[in-house]
Amino acid sequence: MCWVKEKSLNLPLNQSTSLMKKKILVLTGGGDCPGLNAVIRALTKAAKNNGAYEVWGSLEAFNGILQEPPEIVKLTPSKVAGIHVKGGTIIKTTNRGNPLDYPVQLADGSWTTKDVCQDLIQKIKDHQFEAIVNIGGDGSQMISQKLFELGLPIIGVPKTIDNDLSATDLTFGFTTAVQIATESFDKLVTTAESHHRVMIMEVMGRDAGWIALHTAIAGGAEICLIPEIPFDMDSVLKKVNKRYKKGKGFVNIVVAEGAKPVGGTVLGEASKDVGDRHIKLAGIANYIRRSLEDRNCPAQIRTTVLGHIQRGGTPLAFDRILATAMGVKAFEMIKAAEFGRMVTFRNNKINSVTLKVATSKYHHVDKKHYLIHTAKSIGISFGE
Repeated sequence: MCWVKEKSLNLPLNQSTSLMKKKILVLTGGGDCPGLNAVIRALTKAAKNNGAYEVWGSLEAFNGILQEPPEIVKLTPSKVAGIHVKGGTIIKTTNRGNPLDYPVQLADGSWTTKDVCQDLIQKIKDHQFEAIVNIGGDGSQMISQKLFELGLPIIGVPKTIDNDLSATDLTFGFTTAVQIATESFDKLVTTAESHHRVMIMEVMGRDAGWIALHTAIAGGAEICLIPEIPFDMDSVLKKVNKRYKKGKGFVNIVVAEGAKPVGGTVLGEASKDVGDRHIKLAGIANYIRRSLEDRNCPAQIRTTVLGHIQRGGTPLAFDRILATAMGVKAFEMIKAAEFGRMVTFRNNKINSVTLKVATSKYHHVDKKHYLIHTAKSIGISFGE
């Protein structure tokens, strides 16, 4: 691709000439996931087929448009051809591009953060973008809401493998992440059985245990530990002991990275990246292993951490379809000037809600959810 600096025509944001097409700026923020490229492709193709719009991509979320010269690229059907089968995002992404808390290097070489929203909005106006499509998760859509309140014509498209946005039944990328986790878990089951071992697999899920819960049911886990249900190690050991008779047996455990013991906290350390307020989660699988060993667990224990494997690779057909439908919906919302809203998938229908509603409630696993009941009914323990 050829990155270009576009010449500013110094026209108001909503003004265009008969010789100009209306311009859309699309960006991907936060962690990557399978399906991002399918959204970009759908938005670009829908705009091309309409004939009155063109789509540009901002490299690394808002960082691209904030750079001088800006790192933006015009997206054409030829540039997006075939990208729906590829993981990642062709316009790149970042966790360090929040315009409300933007990293800035001082003259002495140190770093701080500041609010650059007004600079961002002015640059968007200077480059004649009439609409912004922000593809991202909970944090990204909170940024979208703040920018909308400042007058930016913005639309959100939900993206997160954690499936933690409550306004939509599913987010693209989640189904693929669950498939990757389940296929990995299936492989651990056979080796656990062969060696009579306890196998612990750690999956993503900072605050929501959807990936772990789905994987545990699909893979046939004996134990599933999620952030929403603090676990007791004695209860975990009790479940393990039930599986062993005369030294025989095996146990498979799925644990979300954000799971924590009763009365404890998540395991990790503060990020050293400027502007990143997250805790870098790590170590829960090994914590469980050590805790079981300290309690004289009757078997050898091994741990596997999937990490970013869950974010990569080719999206499943379902995620490609969902992402494509969401990309088309985003374009239709732009045509109708339905800004300050996020695309949703509810009751098998593509719709939208306000960004305020979309970010008002986090999508935790409810203890009364039917999948919790399903899991318990087939003997899966949550370590309670």
